[in-house]
Amino acid sequence: MIRLYDYHLDENGFRVRLLLSMLGLPFETVAVDKAPGREHQMPAMLAINPTGTLPTLEDGDVRLFGTSAILAYLVRAYAPDQQWLPVDPADFGRVQQWLGFAGRELQAAIDAREAALFSAAGASDTDRQRARNALRIMDDHMVLRQIEGAEWFVGDSPTLADLALLPSFALSRDVGIDHDEYPALRRWLRRFRALPGFITMPGIPDYH
Repeated sequence: MIRLYDYHLDENGFRVRLLLSMLGLPFETVAVDKAPGREHQMPAMLAINPTGTLPTLEDGDVRLFGTSAILAYLVRAYAPDQQWLPVDPADFGRVQQWLGFAGRELQAAIDAREAALFSAAGASDTDRQRARNALRIMDDHMVLRQIEGAEWFVGDSPTLADLALLPSFALSRDVGIDHDEYPALRRWLRRFRALPGFITMPGIPDYH
């Protein structure tokens, strides 16, 4: 049985839960009190994941931390013939490019949301602006893709690029970002929500 150490409001945890659901994989959740308990940084959890981050995945003898690593493992282990991680070298590279973007440029969006939800000071103007800048890059990309008749960030079907990028946009209203500023991403989120196995979490809009 797959075991996921997770916090129910954690954005990266949602990325993994979303993929597990879309792949139809059963899993066990080990709830970790990230806020306010900071349990993920306590000795018992550091013995499982020395980086003190969430989520952590265990699958038999395999134990992984790092969201992108977990997503890639699940696809290779359980859905190697699906297009979540393309075989084509160019599209594989493009997916890796956006996975890197999700872990770097979108970190400001993750930090801003966590500050808004869990700290008295709230999100900083710097993180909020960096988040907007990253979302603008994503929206511009999807505008061009849609002009070309494409619906997804890479290739002709949803990939890990879409799945990894989506939560930061979907949850960005938690920090006061207006989704009307990103019409191409609104259309993309609506399409992704319609895919089989999609699950939601608090803060993700359902456009009508």
